[in-house]
Amino acid sequence: MIRTIRSYKTNQTFWEPGPVLNFGDVPDNENPLVVVQTDRTYQTHMGFGGAFTEAAAVTFSAAKKHRDEIISAYFGEEGLRYNLGRTVIHSSDFSPANRIYVTDDDRSLSTFSIESEHEHVLPLIKAAQAKAGKLWLFASPWSPPAFMKTNGEMHYGGKLRSDCYDVWADYFVRYLKAMQEAGVQIEAVTTQNEPEATQVWESCRFDAEDELRFVNHLHAAFEREKMDVKIMIWDHNRDRLVERADVVLRSVPEKVWGVGYHWYMGEDAENLEVVHDLYPNHHLLFTEGCVEFTHTAAGVEGGGKDKWKNAEFYGRNIIKDSLNYSEGFVDWNLLLNEEGGPNHVGNFCEAPLMYDRERDALIYNPSYYFIGHFSRFIEPGAVRVHVSASKDNSVFTTAYKNPNGELVVVIQNEGWIKQRTLVVDGKRVEISLPPFSISTFVVKG
Repeated sequence: MIRTIRSYKTNQTFWEPGPVLNFGDVPDNENPLVVVQTDRTYQTHMGFGGAFTEAAAVTFSAAKKHRDEIISAYFGEEGLRYNLGRTVIHSSDFSPANRIYVTDDDRSLSTFSIESEHEHVLPLIKAAQAKAGKLWLFASPWSPPAFMKTNGEMHYGGKLRSDCYDVWADYFVRYLKAMQEAGVQIEAVTTQNEPEATQVWESCRFDAEDELRFVNHLHAAFEREKMDVKIMIWDHNRDRLVERADVVLRSVPEKVWGVGYHWYMGEDAENLEVVHDLYPNHHLLFTEGCVEFTHTAAGVEGGGKDKWKNAEFYGRNIIKDSLNYSEGFVDWNLLLNEEGGPNHVGNFCEAPLMYDRERDALIYNPSYYFIGHFSRFIEPGAVRVHVSASKDNSVFTTAYKNPNGELVVVIQNEGWIKQRTLVVDGKRVEISLPPFSISTFVVKG
């Protein structure tokens, strides 16, 4: 038996139950094929999630009447069933303002405190934990405090001062311990968000040798404190992922758990496979991605097309990355307001869920539903299985086998051709893919 769930553009319909199908005799035809072989297996899936940014947390605090709905929509059984998450070490562009955990120039870190996280960020994380049960969280910094930087400020790149590697590593340790004391266990860290970007917001440049050096300091700090925290490198775009991963992993493979990456600057998913082939024992995790802010709702006149294209971008990238050994997907801001913020440098973006303050209403963007075609059905611990298909540049597909034995096949159709024949381990069934749609097929038995 095959259960069908689909979303399609025709009338902005999402998660529509489709027909229940059964394998059987398929008449001779010339349908394009989608072929799944469940005995050929690849990576194990970690899950899906989003970032607990300060922008998301401030917006969550403002959306008083909708808080339960927001948490259920992301972390509940009837929602996206998120089990992963990202936190920010002090501030990023998606914070109302710069902030750090110490007073200026405190190299001793004697004034260290995460009290600022208690107002908005920690309540959001706690609410998510209560709904999800357990979250696998990792943390990322956008910039060290200004006094640790060569340019003396948190913005505009700069580098970590050569005499501050140890104190910056200790800053990580204090943050992780403070979050644990607050009831939030963080399993991993990335060394630096987007280390090759000089931004007008919080940023810091690390070349490969800088990152390698900091990995050594950070690993030593974790060992000294007997902390079992995983280290991820890179945390930047796929285009330069291979070169950076090779330099660091070739030198200290035992100190690094995996490689984080973003989707900006192209869809070079094949680079993930290169890293996997070079270092098959290390993990690949999508750690950030979003689309620029366009319109406030899918139904707004002129906004629907943009929103659908944004959703297709989500689906296509999730599929392509999965076929190249990515083990999980962590979206950027969980929640933003109707302007695409708050953001202290005007770098507004879209989130799957947004809160319109004037209307006191939640906006569900199509990207929310596209993510759900994966996150609601592909379970943590699922194993990707082999899938191949007739050549069609407008159709993308991936397949996973869940721990309970169910097979999940997701097919995104960005074109007009509707009919396909799905072949699973030699068994056939005709399927229909509405034009401009995403469909999830759950195969039982």
